[in-house]
Amino acid sequence: MEIQQDLTQPHPMQRLLQGDVGSGKTIVACMAALQSIENGWQVALMAPTEILAEQHYRKMLTWLTPLNIQTAWLTGSQSKKEREAALSKIADGSAQFVVGTHALFQDAVKFKNLGLAIIDEQHRFGVHQRLALRQKGQPEPHQLMMSATPIPRTLSMSYYADLDVSVIDELPPGRTPIVTKLISDTRRDEVLQRVREACLQGNQAYWVCPLIEESEALQLTTANDTFALMQAEFPELKVGLIHGRMKPAEKQAVMAAFSAAELQLLVATTVIEVGVDVPNASLMVIEHAERMGLSQLHQLRGRVGRGATKSMCILLYQNKLSETARARLKVIYESNDGFQIAQADLHIRGPGELLGVRQSGVPMLKIADLERDVYLLEAAKAKADQLLQQYPQQVEQHLERWMSSAGDLVKVRYCDD
Repeated sequence: MEIQQDLTQPHPMQRLLQGDVGSGKTIVACMAALQSIENGWQVALMAPTEILAEQHYRKMLTWLTPLNIQTAWLTGSQSKKEREAALSKIADGSAQFVVGTHALFQDAVKFKNLGLAIIDEQHRFGVHQRLALRQKGQPEPHQLMMSATPIPRTLSMSYYADLDVSVIDELPPGRTPIVTKLISDTRRDEVLQRVREACLQGNQAYWVCPLIEESEALQLTTANDTFALMQAEFPELKVGLIHGRMKPAEKQAVMAAFSAAELQLLVATTVIEVGVDVPNASLMVIEHAERMGLSQLHQLRGRVGRGATKSMCILLYQNKLSETARARLKVIYESNDGFQIAQADLHIRGPGELLGVRQSGVPMLKIADLERDVYLLEAAKAKADQLLQQYPQQVEQHLERWMSSAGDLVKVRYCDD
């Protein structure tokens, strides 16, 4: 109802749809898209990876084709002929729902009448990227951002600016809670045995690594090395490998094999962070968990627990943890709630710049504190709304004088880990 009402207002919607992994955000976004399309507008849905974008595209084809709504697909890996055909349909308005990756905000993309921009897993996009998509619509389109773990900058803006928030606080029936374990890398043999047992019992597992190949700067376990080690360690299992440097067709083939249970163990980089839905996968091991952010850990963990089988996520960490890394691991161990995790991340990382592009860190404030001074900020927001209603011209002049270079950045309303 909140989104439905926003779409009928004369001013553009700026709303965050918060819901944990698998809570039904895509269905809600589709309903919002239908409302916009019925009113004669185009809708764009931007996803951070081709795997996720293609998953959305196939879902939308299934849902929207029976309603005679034409859906287009735009990504960087398309052939020139496919891309030109998609661009033509977008420009003449025959493509009513457009799904794509970063390719959506390139200069060559011209929408006829973009009315709603949906950004999925928007914590994966930079501020300027989201601003570029917003500028594709004239007048300014409605914005619906979806995230399981808002980044500090947007979370703080949802508290202290005019970003509205809708929360889906339930999971679909049949989902089981995920058990999270923190295990030192010195106990790796125990983890390997647990993986073997899970796979031999008919379940599937992920083993996530932070790098594809060796790095001189970072002494971290790589996906290529781990894949070779797993093949040697588990000759009785079918082991697959997926990472971001593979061609789209190769990645699709690997994921199709894993989804069909032709592979029992999948060694992967964080390319599987979003857009992977394999209900039979019930175990995940994350290497060097101390190196990853809370949003990334929460998203990765959400790849398991998507079926009825009891699921587990094992966070392997190196000893001698920094204070920040220890705090992050404590949060992810104690909570499965995306919003609680985002609030903890706001406390750990700071809110960033509300009038800049920094997503986190110490805010540029001399005296005020965004957590301590909540009561003052709520009162200030009420006064600001009152001034906007009673003295709109004076407010516009004031904003132009003091914030002319930052206005667009404020409107981007970003959210991430």
